[in-house]
Amino acid sequence: MSLSFIAVPRGGADAPAPRSVPSHPLVDPLRRWLSDPDVTDVFINGSGGLFVDRGRGPEQIPGWSLDESAARELAVGLIAIGGRHLDDATPCADVRWEHGVRVHAVLPPISCEGATISIRLPGTGLPDLDDLGRRGTFDAHIGAQLERLVETRQNVLVTGATGAGKTTLLAALLGRVPRSERIVTIEDVAELRIDHPHHVRLEARQANLEGVGAVPLSRLLREALRMRPDRLVVGECRGEEVRELLTALNTGHDGGAGTVHASGIDDVPARLEALGAGAGMTERAVARQVASAIGAVVHVERARDGDRRVVGIARPVVRADRLDMELVS
Repeated sequence: MSLSFIAVPRGGADAPAPRSVPSHPLVDPLRRWLSDPDVTDVFINGSGGLFVDRGRGPEQIPGWSLDESAARELAVGLIAIGGRHLDDATPCADVRWEHGVRVHAVLPPISCEGATISIRLPGTGLPDLDDLGRRGTFDAHIGAQLERLVETRQNVLVTGATGAGKTTLLAALLGRVPRSERIVTIEDVAELRIDHPHHVRLEARQANLEGVGAVPLSRLLREALRMRPDRLVVGECRGEEVRELLTALNTGHDGGAGTVHASGIDDVPARLEALGAGAGMTERAVARQVASAIGAVVHVERARDGDRRVVGIARPVVRADRLDMELVS
C-alpha cells in the first residue's frame, strides 16, 4: 500500500526545512523528533524509553515510555511501513522508508530489554561538498584533494565508524560527477541521495517467509556491470561483495567508490583482509587487488562534539605481501 508523507511545520524564516515522514498513525508518537531536521538518530530501547541524537550524542526524552507490548507493536508496524516483516521467525529487520529514513528493529528474546528500534534520519537537503567544507568537515587543502579525486576518476573508499558521516561524504563526492556520466549505486538498504540527474539505485532484497527470493549485494554487483555504469558505487562493503567490487574496479571501471567500516585509517587493511577472507581471498590477494583497484582511502571520524571531519587521505600500498596505508600529504 502506498503511503502519503507529510512535513511538520517548523518556525523561523531561516529554519531548515522539516523532514518528510509517513502520515501513518504508528508514526505519531515519534513525529515530533522524526520531522526535526536537527535530529540525526532516534532510538527506542524497549520499555527503557526514547533517546534522540541531535549531533551531541543520544539524549533521553523525559516522560516518554512504552510498555513491552506497545514497543513490539510499534517495531512491527514501523518495519511494515518499509514493506518488510518482523515476527518471531524473523526477529531482526532493516528497512528504508521513502525520503531515505532507515529503520532497524529487533524483537525479544534477541533484544533482551524488549523491542529495540533504531532510526537513522537523513539530512533535509542533498549533501554538497561546498556545504561540508563550510561546516568544517575538511579544510581547503583536503577539499581540493577530494575534488581532484573525482575529476581524475580515482576509485575511492570512504572509511569510518558507524555514524561518522561516510554516506554523507560519499554522496557529496558523487554530486561532483559530470552530468554526462551514469552512476549506478548498490546498497543493502538504499540510503545514498545524490544531486545528479543520472543516478540508478539498486537495493538488496531479503528472503521471503519461505526463505527464497533473496538478492544479495554480490548478485547486484554482477547485474550492475551489465548496466554500463560510468561510476559503480557500493554503499557499504560488509561481506563477500568486496571480491566482486575489487574485481570490477580492476577491470576498467574507474571512478568507482564505496564505504567500509573501520575505526581508524590504520585499521583499514585489517578490515579489508577480514572481508576478503570471508570471500575466500588470501591476505596477499587482498593486498594486490586493493592496491591496484583503489586510488585513495578517505577516512572520516565523528568528534566528541558531534562534528564529522575528514582526518586523513591515504593510498593503499603493498609491503611484504600485506596491505598497508600510505598517508597523502
